[in-house]
Amino acid sequence: MNKRMSLLGLLLILMCLTAGCGGGGAGAEASWDSLKSTGKMELSNASQFEVEYFEGGYSLITIAGEDRFLLVPEDAEVPEGLDEKITVIRKPVEGLYLAASSAMDFYRQLDCLDQVKMTSTQSSDWSFPEVVQALEDEDMLYVGKYSAPDYETIVDENCGLAIESTMIYHSPEIKEKLEKMGVPVMVERSSYETDPLGRMEWIKLYGLLCDKEEEAEKFFQEQTQQLEEVLTGEQTGKKVAFFYVSSAGYVNVRKPGDYITKMIDMAGGTYALSDMAVEGDSAMSTLNMQMEDFYASAHDADILIYNSTIEGNLESLDQLYQKNKLFQEFKAVKEGNVWCTGSNMFQETTGAAQMIKDLYSVIHNDKNAADSGLELTFLHPVK
Repeated sequence: MNKRMSLLGLLLILMCLTAGCGGGGAGAEASWDSLKSTGKMELSNASQFEVEYFEGGYSLITIAGEDRFLLVPEDAEVPEGLDEKITVIRKPVEGLYLAASSAMDFYRQLDCLDQVKMTSTQSSDWSFPEVVQALEDEDMLYVGKYSAPDYETIVDENCGLAIESTMIYHSPEIKEKLEKMGVPVMVERSSYETDPLGRMEWIKLYGLLCDKEEEAEKFFQEQTQQLEEVLTGEQTGKKVAFFYVSSAGYVNVRKPGDYITKMIDMAGGTYALSDMAVEGDSAMSTLNMQMEDFYASAHDADILIYNSTIEGNLESLDQLYQKNKLFQEFKAVKEGNVWCTGSNMFQETTGAAQMIKDLYSVIHNDKNAADSGLELTFLHPVK
């Protein structure tokens, strides 16, 4: 009997070892060095993040090649021997604090807004009715600007993750304090993607965070397929300027190679300031110009697109003239080919495909803006 019991005990030990006891399975202790990689997330356009999957349901997220986060399944242990530079995020991600406004659209598209409990953007500054309603109902809380958050509320809401934009690097003490409070902080860099579709592909990362990877993949594929009839490579030769006028009178333009300028190129146009020399190595995607310099570079542009995000909407050409009378001398103004973006353009991060389609329609349009009759999502004519 004792011999049989010993054999049975040995068999149970062997079964436990082969089943992964202590080797990374959910609900068991795992050793980081022993966890085996099972593959990587397939990305076709994004370059600012990557995800590697490991046995036991673990996922290693790397942002910009530096910041690393281990997404740990709900019933699994944090692996022993984990590099101290890797931040642990426990699933499900609850009490989410979203300070990066560009990320809100991903949660909206994935029907995961209920996971977002706090934001650093007031309701008056959101273009999403669902977010405004959530704030009014206090299902989502405004906890102050990203640079001065309400720490007490963040703690009370049991924040499982804070997602910040790179603006947090201007206030590094905020990030440090959140981390000391035990709140994991992820600085997202979708805005650093130069490929417009790369920005949109970040939905796959957020799909991972909120357990909707299949939905995220499906959305991305559907959006990119919509562009097949647009991305023909046919160039019209039309020059397009994208800008706004600051309150100080400067003209703010996109730098050549920025994702907006690439959208223009993908839609068959040419960025009017593509030959502009850019000094320095700033990460900013825009720069300010004197009006005279802007006129010299863009007065012969076929299309002017005014960016309403910073200085407000533009409905009439008179409003444009009030900013500077020199606009009356622009070719696009004389031919009535001036457009303005809606306030939703930059918040709808997942709308890249539709924005390219809008640009395609405008660039390939032979009528003036007022008479075009085009039904667009992110652009409207300035008459």
